[in-house]
Amino acid sequence: MKIVTTAQMRELDRRTIEEFGTKGDVLMDRAGQGVADVARRVAETAGFVNPWIHLVAGRGNNGGDAFAAARHLKDTGFAVEVWLAGSANEVQGDALLHLSRMKKAGITLRELPTKEDWDEAAKEKGWADIVVDGVLGTGGQGPARGPAVGAIQYINAQSGEALVVAVDIPSGLDGDTGAAGGAVVRADVTVAIGLPKRGLLEPAALDYVGCLEVVDIGIPADFIGQMDLEPDRELIHWSDLKPLFPPRARAAHKGDFGHVLLMGGARGYSGAIALAARAALRSGVGLVTVLTPAGVAPVVAGASLESMVMAGAETGIGSLSAENWAEWRTRADSFDALLVGPGLTRHADSLSLVRNIIRECGVPFVLDADALSVLEGQPHWIERAKCPAVITPHPGEMARLFTQEVAEVQRDRCGVALAASRFTRATVVLKGAGTVVAQDGKPVHINMTGNPGMATGGSGDVLAGLLAGLLAQRLQPFDAARAAVYLHGRAGDMAAWRKSQAGIVAGDLVEELPYAFRDLTLR
Repeated sequence: MKIVTTAQMRELDRRTIEEFGTKGDVLMDRAGQGVADVARRVAETAGFVNPWIHLVAGRGNNGGDAFAAARHLKDTGFAVEVWLAGSANEVQGDALLHLSRMKKAGITLRELPTKEDWDEAAKEKGWADIVVDGVLGTGGQGPARGPAVGAIQYINAQSGEALVVAVDIPSGLDGDTGAAGGAVVRADVTVAIGLPKRGLLEPAALDYVGCLEVVDIGIPADFIGQMDLEPDRELIHWSDLKPLFPPRARAAHKGDFGHVLLMGGARGYSGAIALAARAALRSGVGLVTVLTPAGVAPVVAGASLESMVMAGAETGIGSLSAENWAEWRTRADSFDALLVGPGLTRHADSLSLVRNIIRECGVPFVLDADALSVLEGQPHWIERAKCPAVITPHPGEMARLFTQEVAEVQRDRCGVALAASRFTRATVVLKGAGTVVAQDGKPVHINMTGNPGMATGGSGDVLAGLLAGLLAQRLQPFDAARAAVYLHGRAGDMAAWRKSQAGIVAGDLVEELPYAFRDLTLR
């Protein structure tokens, strides 16, 4: 999905109103409906019973979106209350129209026109399950001031007891740079209106944005196409991924959906390959085969009942021996994709095995975890692949692979990922907050699903198995990578809302994947 500057979004709004004939209050109503839909979905996923939604509005159009959202939430049956950072007589234009409609719907409005009013309100006990931030939008210049500062501080104080949904951008954040010049709301979810603003995807904004949703308010596609938008970066969004998952034929059988081979695991690391196998099974692939050392094969088989687990020769430390490739070289080409790495260890035989796979594998493959670690300082090996390759490094693995410092990688994640893709000719998935998917010749794509609770052992193995399973279903590597990171992050968000970030384990992501797929397909 294309990203825009705040000025470009204002121009798109103007053209839609003046040239396309859509009234401004209609656009605002659509925005409010979208915010209400996201808040409702979050509440339902989190299991809130009869939730209270507290909307904090400003005096401008961002507040107007919140007024409209409050009315739609009340129509859905939610208990809502709206607090205004200012006085009602300061609200104008389309926002005033929606404020009037909100009042007619019987929704309580509390006016807090000074920062001191908000300081007093902060002493009250919180009561909401979800707080909606509609204080400041993209029209503000410089740091928040006056009652807006108090409202932002109030929302952040309430976030200890409530989930926070921001309208368009977290209040106080610069929509173009992602910089926080003063008080800024820390949101769990940001609902971008129309198109995502460029600043939301900047590394500086990650601590404030949370996961990023986008609401379609009816901006004509022709207007977007005519605008000189940033060509080098895009957001990974479900609307772009949905065409990759058409309905399945009624007469389909498991052979129609691919067969993936996973290689890895070792004594003490059986869980990594087992998690990858479980995730691959949830990808929609028809068949999953796992090659793992004989000593851990029973454990892996017990953890992933639907997989076909094959016992391989092992080294002295219980990892896969390089001699396995002699038997599996010709067999590997009968699969549709291959994954190597989870739990592989950095034994010398692992390096030999990975090099052989790169040189000789006749199907698309994924190099993950230890399969990348053993190539430390040797990225040129990946360039030798005769079939499409996908690599999935976290920042530390990327730094080791290219002999860099982790700080260098994190300073320019998009640039580093794209340079790695150009050097290796592989599709690169640079993991972390705001996972980057890069392939030479394409815009870098940034993923904004996911949360800190996913920073737990095994999460990367789940992503690798899911990605390999999608690759085996004959998705192009770039498409498989984009879909995998989106679904992986969405599963993590659903697990966090349902349970908590602190309580997530990697297996929870596997269990949420079927529900995450509903973003992309109804069946």
